[in-house]
Amino acid sequence: MLGEDTIPPTVRVSDEDREKAVDVLRQGAVLGQLSNDTFLQRVDVALQAQNMDELAAVLRDLPAPAGRGEWLVRSVRRWSGLGGRLRQAWSGSRIQALPLPRGDRAFVIGRSPDCDLTLANMTVSWRHAELRPSQDDWLLVDLDSTNGTHVNGWRAGAGFHVRSGDSVRFGTVRFRIVDSPQSDQGTT
Repeated sequence: MLGEDTIPPTVRVSDEDREKAVDVLRQGAVLGQLSNDTFLQRVDVALQAQNMDELAAVLRDLPAPAGRGEWLVRSVRRWSGLGGRLRQAWSGSRIQALPLPRGDRAFVIGRSPDCDLTLANMTVSWRHAELRPSQDDWLLVDLDSTNGTHVNGWRAGAGFHVRSGDSVRFGTVRFRIVDSPQSDQGTT
């Protein structure tokens, strides 16, 4: 079980968390706690933060804003216990697993029977998305689908790096990315 001060690395920061951090930075600048340059640098870091530790780092030296007080502390506490709950949820998950493919070619996802992964759902476009190999990981690219491709709630657009544990959605069809199973091709 994760400790109280540990934040699961697979959970990414939401837009709402980033917006709240930017509001705290804005308030700090208004109150004279941050210079304009520091404010701009920290906003840039907050908007690119991948986890709560990175987001908390841009706010560490600022006092808690009046009226909003403890949102960051509450958020970090909420996220801290999330690891155990996520493991429990994933083990009994009703979301289908999507193993990352093996090989070095792109895999097409869509409604077309010619796709590598065919999804018979009307919210999925004929050629909806593509998983492309990218160095040591995979890039999920939306192929101008009507209902979008999302990774952990973020729109994939021109590409989003995915890894085991990520939640992906093609239209309304949801999957959880898992590592590909070991190959049995070595046996004869």
